[in-house]
Amino acid sequence: MKRALILATLLMAPLPALADYLVATRTIRAKSVLTPDDLALNPGDMPGAIASPADAVGLETRATLYAGRPISSNDLGAPAIVERNQFLPLVYRNAGLEIRVEGRALDRAGVGDTIRVMNASSRTTVNARLAADGAAYVMQ
Repeated sequence: MKRALILATLLMAPLPALADYLVATRTIRAKSVLTPDDLALNPGDMPGAIASPADAVGLETRATLYAGRPISSNDLGAPAIVERNQFLPLVYRNAGLEIRVEGRALDRAGVGDTIRVMNASSRTTVNARLAADGAAYVMQ
């Protein structure tokens, strides 16, 4: 009776869930946009690694990815739409007032990234968030 109770308890105990993690199928250089052919799933659990190809396809590598090594979310980001030294609209909005000037991106960035932008007229540097329309909106 005691043996059966112990056996039943062991069988009902939760087992650790095994998850798959994402690895690169080949060495992928930084600033490359990932495709399904670049990724493979390895069985097992790897803390911090991405578990689904859907979470990585279409993103850009921030660093070189090596074949067979796990891919973490820190290794990837939105594809860049602005290159360093590129001119773009710099926009300041506050209480119904909008000021637009030409700015120069001091960093490479994707949509939603915060970058440093230099006002082309005053040469003042500000932090701005890059929008999907390619404009940089000054952070307040």
